[in-house]
Amino acid sequence: MAFGKNGVHMAEPQVPGVSATGGAAVRAGVPVLEVNHVEKVYGSRNNVTRALADVSFSVDKGEFVGIMGASGSGKSTLLNCVSTIDTVTSGNVVINGADVTRMKHAKLTRFRREQLGFIFQDSNLLDTLTARENIALPLTIARVPAKETLARVGQVAQRLDIAGVLDKYPYQMSGGQQQRVAAARALVTDPAIILADEPTGALDSKNARLLLESIEAMNRQYQATVLMVTHDSFAASYTNRVLFIRDGRIFTELRRGDSPRREFFDRIMEVVAMMGGEGSDAL
Repeated sequence: MAFGKNGVHMAEPQVPGVSATGGAAVRAGVPVLEVNHVEKVYGSRNNVTRALADVSFSVDKGEFVGIMGASGSGKSTLLNCVSTIDTVTSGNVVINGADVTRMKHAKLTRFRREQLGFIFQDSNLLDTLTARENIALPLTIARVPAKETLARVGQVAQRLDIAGVLDKYPYQMSGGQQQRVAAARALVTDPAIILADEPTGALDSKNARLLLESIEAMNRQYQATVLMVTHDSFAASYTNRVLFIRDGRIFTELRRGDSPRREFFDRIMEVVAMMGGEGSDAL
């Protein structure tokens, strides 16, 4: 890769261990996520859509990586392939040393439950459960002892500043509180990687900021590895690194380094402008 202005560098055209608590035991010296020459093609013969074309990158433990791109650029398809929701046409996706593109259904279901955390645009909380019960649900499914479950739920709730809503139902919480409960549910199993799909898309600016600060705290305090798809430069400025996707390929990669968030935001906006600007839905 060749480095350009402001640190932008242009992209050239076994079963993992699980801790006793059910979380991922990330192996030292191995990237948490490896995406190797992934292609995703829809249709056949004369009606082919290449959603992803030879996409390769890796994510190390403790990184907070953003993915930005226009509608139809392939960013959501990429997240779906990483999350095992969709299958690749060619190439492979390795998470915590395990090639998920070659796993059978039953093994993949267990892997997804134990090793992946999800934060969606809609919090997807169960209306009939309290915040405490929603956060505890993946631990309950994994048969973690009740005492340990309650302790872990309390700890993560304290970290994300939602201890005061643990006994409330979703309808009694604000949208921002619901999303932070969803973030806590994603983190409580200690997954290998947390996948966030436009997590601030349905929030106002205040609640979006609170959620991003919570995800940033998860990343900093827990060394949680996060891969986030977003169209918002402000949201992307909370990450350590941004991959820009265009026409199914990685167009540019931008690293934050030691830059303040405001400066990183300005650099992201430079790339947005170069690709056409947010106002034209380029990102």
